[in-house]
Amino acid sequence: MPSFDIACEANAVEVKNAIEQANKEIANRFDFKGSDARIEQKELELTAFADDEFKLGQVRDVLNAKFAKRGVDLRLLTLDKPEKIGGDKVKQKVTVKNGVETELAKRIVKMLKDAKLKVTAAIQGEVVRVTGAKKDTLQEAIALVRAKVTEVPLTFQNFRD
Repeated sequence: MPSFDIACEANAVEVKNAIEQANKEIANRFDFKGSDARIEQKELELTAFADDEFKLGQVRDVLNAKFAKRGVDLRLLTLDKPEKIGGDKVKQKVTVKNGVETELAKRIVKMLKDAKLKVTAAIQGEVVRVTGAKKDTLQEAIALVRAKVTEVPLTFQNFRD
């Protein structure tokens, strides 16, 4: 039976490239000369460092611009509250979402059931697998999910015939 997966993930290579470009711009900008402004990455955990709240906002702006330029959707980012780390220096954790959250996955499954499409949706880990007898019904399911879910960018992958 034809099937596909609904996932929510960022391209890890593009995330890494955006961070490297942002750090390079921060190092070259005149308003950051002599400051300890930078972005560090550990897997999907980013940490932005700056001398004060204002510069932290500028670091976030540079990072957002680089993400947009590289095609990484900003809806994938979750910002924590800035925290002081001594003196006036501050840091802020930024998490890149990976995988469909459980609540959203349940909502997608319910949405497909309520639409009375001849497809079955099942939550499998961090993806939602949708199977159906015909490709046309799967395409209708994709159109429905695209129209109804707008708070996170979803990708439709692993299409099997």
